[in-house]
Amino acid sequence: MLYDLKKNFHCFFQDNFLFVANALFSLKSIYKLFPNFLQGRPRAKVSWQKNGSPIDKNQINIRNTENDTIIFIRKAERSHSGEYDMKVEVENLVDKATIDIQIVDRPGPPEVVTIEDVWGENVNLSWKPPKDDGNAAITGYTIQKADKKSMEWFTVIEHYHRTSATINELVIGNEYYFRVFSENMCGLSEDATMTKESALIAKDGKVYKYPVYDDFDFTERPLFTQPLVNTFAVAGYNATLNCSVRGNPKPKITWLKNKVAILNDPRYRMFGNQGVCTLEIRKPSPYDGGTYTCRAVNELGEAEVDCKLEVKVIYQGVINPGEPIFMAGNKQLQNKDF
Repeated sequence: MLYDLKKNFHCFFQDNFLFVANALFSLKSIYKLFPNFLQGRPRAKVSWQKNGSPIDKNQINIRNTENDTIIFIRKAERSHSGEYDMKVEVENLVDKATIDIQIVDRPGPPEVVTIEDVWGENVNLSWKPPKDDGNAAITGYTIQKADKKSMEWFTVIEHYHRTSATINELVIGNEYYFRVFSENMCGLSEDATMTKESALIAKDGKVYKYPVYDDFDFTERPLFTQPLVNTFAVAGYNATLNCSVRGNPKPKITWLKNKVAILNDPRYRMFGNQGVCTLEIRKPSPYDGGTYTCRAVNELGEAEVDCKLEVKVIYQGVINPGEPIFMAGNKQLQNKDF
């Protein structure tokens, strides 16, 4: 009976592994061979390497069977972390599998814990992350305080993610020490780092000095953000001119027609809202055409914009009955126009 050995030979790991230091663990790999009813089959030859070198059998035990191989470590240490390669040989066929093993442990304590500031009933602390993270990410810090007289420790903050914190509601007149633990997925560090100095919460408190900021200069000379636009108007229909200006102090607005200020003229209405300036010309005639100027003035300077207004007159049925024509300005109709 012939059997295709190559199609039925494979070894594999299901996933990478994470183990806790000082714990016992075993790692099993399965390699698939041809069916058991095949008589006289060759036995698989299994070999292991760690980081490209043969495994030290004095530290790591290996047990091989017909269908699997097991690595057995009685007391895992951080030094056992690494990349493990398994090679299985059957006759002239070879298959390999690789797995990363990471041994994690509790982290070391933070480096230096410093009292940055003391004011009122508050103390500000800062510290540096630990040099040894236990081969796993630091997930937080636990902060404790102790009164100098009793030196009994009480937790004030847990699972804190930053490297600085403010401790509040301390008792006035007491003197405090502080210490900080590091934390990762295995738990808190065995030791904590304590402040070298104590923080005295003075009875009279500390007067907080408010920072002094220079006043920002918001003053600005007038500046038109939207100019006037040349406009056509129809005689007898109200027309409006609009522009927008900014400035601080608020600028004074003056409207001019042909460089002459418009003052107390009932034909014009001037108003402004939120920096938008409007001149309304009530029922203009051709004589209201010309150059209009908006001038803005404050103590820092002045600015002005202008536009041309042309008023057109509608004449009904002059050339063709019922068809309007437009005449601009104060142009007079001549006999030749009829």
